Amino acid sequence: MTSRLIVLGSANRDLTVLVPRHPLPGETLLGSRLVTGTGGKGANQALAAARAGIRPLFVAALGTDVAGDELLADLADGGVDVAGVVRMAEQPTGIALITVSEAGENTIVVVPGANADLDVTAAAMAVSAASAPGTVLLAQLEIPLEVVQAGAVAVAEAGGRFVLNLSPARAVPTELLGLADPLVVNESEASLLAGQPVSSPESAASVARALLEMSRSVVITLGAAGVVVADADGVRHVDAQRVTVLDTTGAGDAFVGALVARLADGQDLDTAVLAGVTAGAAAVQHVGAQPPR
Repeated sequence: MTSRLIVLGSANRDLTVLVPRHPLPGETLLGSRLVTGTGGKGANQALAAARAGIRPLFVAALGTDVAGDELLADLADGGVDVAGVVRMAEQPTGIALITVSEAGENTIVVVPGANADLDVTAAAMAVSAASAPGTVLLAQLEIPLEVVQAGAVAVAEAGGRFVLNLSPARAVPTELLGLADPLVVNESEASLLAGQPVSSPESAASVARALLEMSRSVVITLGAAGVVVADADGVRHVDAQRVTVLDTTGAGDAFVGALVARLADGQDLDTAVLAGVTAGAAAVQHVGAQPPR
């Protein structure tokens, strides 16, 4: 069966600790609270898309451990089609260790586990089997790059659309960037990719124009400064919503998930970006990678 939206990406068990501030090297701090949740950029974005009203097919890898069982149940309960998730006995489920300060800023250390062993051929076959003209494939870079490349080619050959959230930032082939519609990056990712600093909507607009020479369309998220969008219709800035920030973990994933849900519904990029802004604003008002349903 085909799917309007496929998410190809990572899934982790998140362990989030609330701290008054981030510790210095060699320092021990007492945390005030531990939150265990479902995470990984792929899982976060799949769940965000499901909350936006579309049932995405998730193509990913989990261990056969208890954490994998729990994540699979969480995803299915959240409205995600988990038929594309494979289980690996030889690798544990990915783990993310997160600290969140009172200011709402986070630091994250990820142990990929099964995410790092997602099979290229199997993933490409799953994407190909579920793709049709109009299908949207969303991928990030917490899984092997060759898996993302194979998925992008598979959906393009089926007449679908490829969305690349280039996070975490790394060097990627120009062919992959050329398929991205849009390429979604934050300030630091955009700066690294373009080789130019991003410190304001104005500088982001300049970088977006440069990145548009590599990709079919570009979206640069700027946190409280909003979003810059670039495509064949030009470059424009979208304001952020003003909310009280509790935890920034997963805000970008909420934005991307809502954006691709609207694209998969056939909406234009500007409408999709507005949906992403609303989802991101909701996400920062809650602790953890996904806000409560």
